[in-house]
Amino acid sequence: MVCFRTMMSDLEKAMLAIVQIFHKYSRHKCKLKKADLKDLINNEMSQFIMKIHDKDTLDMLFSDLDQNGDREIDFQEFIPLIAMVTSACHDLFTADHH
Repeated sequence: MVCFRTMMSDLEKAMLAIVQIFHKYSRHKCKLKKADLKDLINNEMSQFIMKIHDKDTLDMLFSDLDQNGDREIDFQEFIPLIAMVTSACHDLFTADHH
């Protein structure tokens, strides 16, 4: 795996990091519960998303992501959050390149 990682592009490394961070918080079930999602956002995305402190904000976000209503967020339901935040922060990321 070490050799494989050294051959990866920056984008592939970023994709791998997203997968690894999701699994760090989802643990063995590969799904995030509400508390897991809050911890992931507050610990891993706090520079781009305000830390979640109030229950209503967390409930609304969780409900929006939980497409199948099983009260858990799987990886496919999690990815739209990453895409939304990345898209919303695009100008911030590229400010030096304009």
